[in-house]
Amino acid sequence: MDSLVIDLAVLVLAGFVGYTVISKVPNTLHTPLMSGTNAIHGIVVLGGLILMPEASGVLEHLLLVIAVAFGTINVIGGFLVTDRMLGMFKGKDRAPEPDRDAGDGDEAS
Repeated sequence: MDSLVIDLAVLVLAGFVGYTVISKVPNTLHTPLMSGTNAIHGIVVLGGLILMPEASGVLEHLLLVIAVAFGTINVIGGFLVTDRMLGMFKGKDRAPEPDRDAGDGDEAS
């Protein structure tokens, strides 16, 4: 019972600290922070795949499959969002301007 109480206390404190830290991050740093989070979830997916053969029960296999699936969705979705946000900083290709040598623009056809 003591172990469960300690684990729940750590979970609540980690959630509070995480919320406090993330709420103080400026908007310009969200993209790099998201990329770092994607790398961490990549490690979670790899760990789930490594532990898959060592799982002994159906519940363990089910939890590992769910963890790997959600981790994969998070990694792919996060990288897509990061790529889209970084695309906003790229310069846009401008169309060439029309040729203005023709005079005052009143051309007879």
